[in-house]
Amino acid sequence: MQDKEDFQPSPRSLILTLLLGFVLCTVCYIMVDRPVAFFVHDHAWNHVPFFRWLTLPPPIVQAWTPAVLTVCVIGRIWKPFPQWELALVTACISLLLADQFRESLAFVCGRAWPETWVNNNPSLIGNGTFGFYPFRSNTEYSCFPSGHAARIGAAAAVVWIVYPKWRWACLFVMTATAGGLLGMNYHFLSDIIAGGFIGGIIGTYTTYSFGLVIPRGRSAKS
Repeated sequence: MQDKEDFQPSPRSLILTLLLGFVLCTVCYIMVDRPVAFFVHDHAWNHVPFFRWLTLPPPIVQAWTPAVLTVCVIGRIWKPFPQWELALVTACISLLLADQFRESLAFVCGRAWPETWVNNNPSLIGNGTFGFYPFRSNTEYSCFPSGHAARIGAAAAVVWIVYPKWRWACLFVMTATAGGLLGMNYHFLSDIIAGGFIGGIIGTYTTYSFGLVIPRGRSAKS
């Protein structure tokens, strides 16, 4: 396996990443989220099918993730995982972990949505509700962070680390997903940033835990 000498997670890097994510989300919450949501609504972007199509892949991929994991685990009975298959398993597990962690954090944060979708849920556009209402045990206050962004970020982090030549594809997929979420007014920009950071962190540490990257100072054969 190729030695990824430029990668070694550390408490310092984790703290700096979390701090950066917090700063970006705070700035967007104060200055960007409301203007963007009103702009999208006023220009009826959420009626453009293209933006909705961009949001479809994450839940579809997650729906098939258990089946993929099952096939890979059964295949492991007869042969060791090649690197590509281990990377696939890691990406699937990262995706599931990120989504579950996102659900827990959404309950803690309790943020209202940009638009009213079901059951007259409170929203910025619907009745001017904007902000965080912690520990609300329902989907009416589960906007932050974005589950789409967390899932895509987690899977993309694995590919980003293991296959550097495909980083352009990671950026493309993440940007397309973010564009779809904003275009449909499914999420505020800060939700998407938070979800991406959460997914990226979980994907990074899961990749490291599965041995797909090698700490500095250790040979590829050790």
